[in-house]
Amino acid sequence: MKNNKIKSLGLLAGLLLAGTAQAQLATNLGIDVRAMSMGHAVTADPPGIMSIHFNPAGLARLDGRRMDLQFLGVDFNIESEYSAPPGYNVFGFSDDPIICADAPNNGSDVCNDFRTGRSTIKGAALYLPIVNDIVDLPPGPLLAGPIPAFAIKPPGSKFTFATATYLPMAAGFYRDENDPGNFMGKRVALTRMTYLSPSVGYQVNDTLSIGASIGFSYQGVGLETDMRAPNELLGFTRIIDESLCAPFKGESNFALDFVLFGICNPQEGLGPFKNLASIDVQMDQRFSPSYNLGILWEPKDWFAWGAVWHAPVDVNLRGKYRIQYSNAAQETINGIGSSPTGAIALAVLGIPSSVGAEDVGMVSMDLTMPAHFQTGIKINPTERWQFNVDAVWVDYKQWDAFTMDFDGPNAALALARLFSPESTPTRLSLPLNYQSTWNLAFGTEYAATDRLRLRAGFEPRASAIPDDRRAPLVPINEARYYSLGLGYQWDKDTEIDLAIATLRSRDSIPANTSCAANCTGINNVIYNPYAGLDIETKATINMVGMAFRTRF
Repeated sequence: MKNNKIKSLGLLAGLLLAGTAQAQLATNLGIDVRAMSMGHAVTADPPGIMSIHFNPAGLARLDGRRMDLQFLGVDFNIESEYSAPPGYNVFGFSDDPIICADAPNNGSDVCNDFRTGRSTIKGAALYLPIVNDIVDLPPGPLLAGPIPAFAIKPPGSKFTFATATYLPMAAGFYRDENDPGNFMGKRVALTRMTYLSPSVGYQVNDTLSIGASIGFSYQGVGLETDMRAPNELLGFTRIIDESLCAPFKGESNFALDFVLFGICNPQEGLGPFKNLASIDVQMDQRFSPSYNLGILWEPKDWFAWGAVWHAPVDVNLRGKYRIQYSNAAQETINGIGSSPTGAIALAVLGIPSSVGAEDVGMVSMDLTMPAHFQTGIKINPTERWQFNVDAVWVDYKQWDAFTMDFDGPNAALALARLFSPESTPTRLSLPLNYQSTWNLAFGTEYAATDRLRLRAGFEPRASAIPDDRRAPLVPINEARYYSLGLGYQWDKDTEIDLAIATLRSRDSIPANTSCAANCTGINNVIYNPYAGLDIETKATINMVGMAFRTRF
């Protein structure tokens, strides 16, 4: 019961990272239409001006003045199911409204009619600059475009210069008010927008090119969520409130307060299935630079090899947070603090003897977006067929822990040190133990006519999240990406690319297997809002795109 404040901060940290991870784990999605249709296996055959991202050396293959305009439509869905395994209870209570269909307040602590709780998102949300807030978009597909890119290669020069605007990351959603998934994000949004990307490709000789790009980006993150803690501590609190304290409700005297530490003073007590607080946080970094390096070797007409290095990016987010406490949470702490013995106990733990309706303050988060290396080959066994194969590595292993700094000492952070030894009075540190990943990507292209090319792609993506850190908020674990597309040469200066793609991921998190979602035990406070429940997740991202590429 005295842990509600640190649970809130732990949730804040965990969900912010989860939002970042969700966007980062969707590497390469929706950046270029041709790359979409080829399963992103384009390192040895970079796609026009968006070689800026996929391999800057590919810019050297362009000539004259060029412009790309890309249009993208994205429809995504995140679904979660929660169910009670045999023997489910939290300190003897099983009437969790997420999985119990019994009438509320029916006088029973045990659920007689279990159900499957289902969560889904209502629509997409984005964190936008200038307004510095989450913006809910109407339900339905997210449409973006025209997204511009420009390149120029002076006559006789070996240099090609280019820039583009694009979204390396864009993820966000909002849910209905009473959705059971609100304990892991009611509104979540993360945006990384590269607004300028000065790039250069250099043709070393007839077969070798190199390139580099610098990205100037804005990054923002927003989160609104409810929180709860179905933990043994909260179960014990409910036992005290409903059993020990029941005869003394409405009574208050020195002897009673002295003996019971004031624990019976609150009119509304805590419990494992009650909302404890709501959280609202907004952070951004307006100038976040990054760089990419690439090489492309084309010794034969039928063979090419390429590689690209996306350097790690230091992100320094700054902003503010607000934690609004439930009536039960306020009454519990204030009731204990009103007792002399209760106040002493809180002081020993470094917790104030009273708490208001909310806590507000400034918060910062420094993290590194992982390095990304991709290399691949292109083979043309016949005049009409082309096959691409890429190997993709992302250094998620550097996410071994996640740290947030607050603008001053907070009583909640003092309690954090009981659950997170690396935390300090102004810092909260949470272990992650993510793992670096390797995966392959495959693309093929068939020249049906001199003007029409048909394309297909497949990418089986590995999971960076170990089994004991999986959560419904980051449902993109092991995934399968499928795509189809075509390219049409409209005239000698204009090309049209079309693509459709889908990414699908499913995950199963049995009860008490992930300490980022459903661990039980008295020490698993940060953060397991579905402790003891079986969780199934499903994520689907469907995309359509069109690119208009022309010389001018």
